[in-house]
Amino acid sequence: MYGAGRLGSDLSRKAIDEAIDEWIIGRNAERNRAILRRRLFDGITYERLAEEFDLSVRQVKTIVYKCEERLFAKI
Repeated sequence: MYGAGRLGSDLSRKAIDEAIDEWIIGRNAERNRAILRRRLFDGITYERLAEEFDLSVRQVKTIVYKCEERLFAKI
């Protein structure tokens, strides 16, 4: 499944959103949270995210991967 749905049907969007706030920390945390939310909740492509945040597609993929890895380990 794609997007937030793959986190499990027992987790609400609010719970996922709160987990993002709690566990995505560090340098560029606000930007990384915004990217992850746009990817998970809105299904925005890596290419569009790269344009929106003025980053390369590779940078966006790395951010999403690392943030998802951290988030999934905590949920």
